[in-house]
Amino acid sequence: MTIPDQVTSVGSYAFGSCESLSSVTWSEGAASISGNVFSGCTALTGIEIPEGVTSIGDSAFYGCTGLTSIELPDGVTKIGNYAFEKCTGLTSVTLPDTLTTIGDKAFEGCTALAGIELPDSLSGIGREAFGNCTSLTRVEIPDSVTSISNYTFSNCTGLASIVLPDSVTSIAIYAFTGCDALTDVYYTGTEDDWADVTIGSGNENLTSANITYEYET
Repeated sequence: MTIPDQVTSVGSYAFGSCESLSSVTWSEGAASISGNVFSGCTALTGIEIPEGVTSIGDSAFYGCTGLTSIELPDGVTKIGNYAFEKCTGLTSVTLPDTLTTIGDKAFEGCTALAGIELPDSLSGIGREAFGNCTSLTRVEIPDSVTSISNYTFSNCTGLASIVLPDSVTSIAIYAFTGCDALTDVYYTGTEDDWADVTIGSGNENLTSANITYEYET
C-alpha cells in the first residue's frame, strides 16, 4: 500500500488489525504517525516512514509481529507509549539523532531485538521501555540521560553488560529486575560518584555485578 503525498494525516486505528497488510510506503507529507494506526497488523513486514514525521503515536505499531526492522528518519523527536510493544519479530531499530523521548513500554516484549543504539539526543526513557527484550545483550546509555525509570530493562534475561554515564543520578525501582545474566556494569564516573547514585529496590542484579569505574566510551 502506498499513501500519497497529499495525505498529511491518517486517523487513529485507520489500519488497525488489517491482518493481510504486508507493506506500506508513506510518501512525504505526514507530520506524525497516529496512535494505533497500524496496531495488530501482524503481516506487516516493512514500512517506509517519510522525512517530516516528528512523532510516533502511542501503540502505533503495537503487536506488529511480522515487522523485522524499523528506521526512523531525522526529525523524529518522540516515540509514544507502547509504540512498538509486542513486535516480537523486530530485530533491528535505527533511531535518529533528533530523538529525545522513548515512551513507556515503547519496545516492551520485542523478544528478538538483540541490540539498539541510543542517540546522544535522548533525555527520557519511559517506564518498562525495554522490558522483556530477552535478546538484548548490551546497552549503552547516553550521557544526556539523567535517570532510569521503573522496570526500564526488567526481565531482559540476556542482558550481560550495560554502560552507564555519570550523568545518571537515579535508578528507579526494579529497573533491572530479572536481568539474571547481568555481570558487568561500565560506569563513566568515579567510585565516589557511583556511591551518590540513588538506586531503588529490586536492582540486586545491578548492584551485585562487577563495576568498572571511569570507563571511557
